[in-house]
Amino acid sequence: MALFNPSRDQVRQFFFDAWAKFQAQQALTALESMAVEVMQMHPEYHQVLNAPEKYLDQAYFPEMGETNPFLHMSLHLSILEQVAIDQPPGINAAYQRLSARHDDAYNAQHELMECLAETIWEAQRQGGGLDAEAYLARIEARSRT
Repeated sequence: MALFNPSRDQVRQFFFDAWAKFQAQQALTALESMAVEVMQMHPEYHQVLNAPEKYLDQAYFPEMGETNPFLHMSLHLSILEQVAIDQPPGINAAYQRLSARHDDAYNAQHELMECLAETIWEAQRQGGGLDAEAYLARIEARSRT
């Protein structure tokens, strides 16, 4: 898998492989362990993870109300990695505030994922890079309310 720019199929295969290794009780890398934790939080995706031959090429259409489970889990992983290294600075503290408010890490992650998804959408809409300041402002606004 390319380090920072994996293809759609590589991302999906990563999740399928990590899930299969987990089910076979094989040793997992640190990233695979983190991914399995995310997968375990989402039992609604287990059917997908158990059928790679069916879902590797599956298209998902948000305009039809479909959620892409691979995108969703990837956003979880992005947030967890950002929190682990506190990058952008302050995200760890915001995550801790949100986790305490919800008494739940899962919902805190979802709040931060909304900030990240909105920042990505804005960058795509404007045809530019991610606006780190806008991202941090969204995070701060969510974690302080």
